[in-house]
Amino acid sequence: MESIKEIYKIGYGPSSSHTMGPRRAAEMFMARHPECHNFVVTLYGSLAATGKGHLTDKAVQDVLSQAGKVAIVWSPETFLPFHPNAMTLKSLDEAGFETDAWTVYSVGGGALSDGNDYLEKSNADYPMTHMTDILHWCERTGKSYWEYVKECEDSDVWDYLAEVWRVMRASVRRGLDNEGVLPGPLNLRRKASTYFIKARGYKQSLQSRGLVFAYALAVSEENASGGKIVTAPTCGSCGVVPSVLYHLQETREFSDARIIRALATAGLVGNIAKANASISGAEAGCQAEVGVACAMAAAAANQLFGGSPAQVEYAAEMGLEHHLGMTCDPVCGMVQIPCIERNAYAAARALDANIYSSFTDGGHRVSYDKVLQVMKETGSDLPSVYKETSQGGLAKDYEQME
Repeated sequence: MESIKEIYKIGYGPSSSHTMGPRRAAEMFMARHPECHNFVVTLYGSLAATGKGHLTDKAVQDVLSQAGKVAIVWSPETFLPFHPNAMTLKSLDEAGFETDAWTVYSVGGGALSDGNDYLEKSNADYPMTHMTDILHWCERTGKSYWEYVKECEDSDVWDYLAEVWRVMRASVRRGLDNEGVLPGPLNLRRKASTYFIKARGYKQSLQSRGLVFAYALAVSEENASGGKIVTAPTCGSCGVVPSVLYHLQETREFSDARIIRALATAGLVGNIAKANASISGAEAGCQAEVGVACAMAAAAANQLFGGSPAQVEYAAEMGLEHHLGMTCDPVCGMVQIPCIERNAYAAARALDANIYSSFTDGGHRVSYDKVLQVMKETGSDLPSVYKETSQGGLAKDYEQME
């Protein structure tokens, strides 16, 4: 299993699979061909269907245009068998003849694959890759999930998570301060600052929920405008984990050290999902993005409140289970409607899952591993129009961006 550093990637929105991944692929290809001045990039399937709304062409051109001319070819009807987010980069000599071609897949969370294995992956030694096995290990050793992460990762992971938390906090605060309209044809106004002001006027119970909404909106709006965020586990779901942890630190005064340990547990939950199912909306729908993010945040919150390993697992299971079947249907191919609102709602649901689990002894029938299996099967059964192509669901009545 990969390092949790691969779950938490620091970069710029609006999409880990459509922006961060293709940008990195372009950088790698140009490094292989510094002598070339002309490139042709073909985008396939979901990567092409919503590429304009996700700024895929801009991400690629920003890199390759430094060397020369870049032609983008859109092939939304062509789905390569390995993954729906596929792209082929070709280099041309001065006469226009092809010198090299490379097909690569953006498989979610900013990660790339050549069709056989992840590229540039940061591996860690995780002998157990299923939540149930790790739960039994925790119960047998008396240790917590974050301590399992500690045993499996290099020591520098804690410095990395500290930087992740700094970037997450900054994205919340920046999003609360920014106002105006988000980029794109939807003319969608930012709401985070308004929610924040309104929430502070309510009594404690409503105030708490309103602030969580505001923090999630803040991060998701920063992502939608191309701001600096952390994938958790993707750009499209980047508002859930930081909003929950920011709120709990602000209201309960948890130390940075405890927040970072909670981030480790959340990262483990996301990592297990990535290893055994998917975190890609193009592959499995929004259940794989917002659903997994909700599971991560629920587990982190439960740990912070002193939950047992069984209660933490239960919180994660509920966070994902109640997102099963959620489609990925971004209006106009942009990470705005319904994506931003879903982040806010999932953050609240994560806190509810934490509370529900804390009222139990952690015992329950359906495991997190089982829900992951069902999520993978459900994603496979979903028609492609419901998997980030903007051809079905909420997006079907809106024309694609030209």
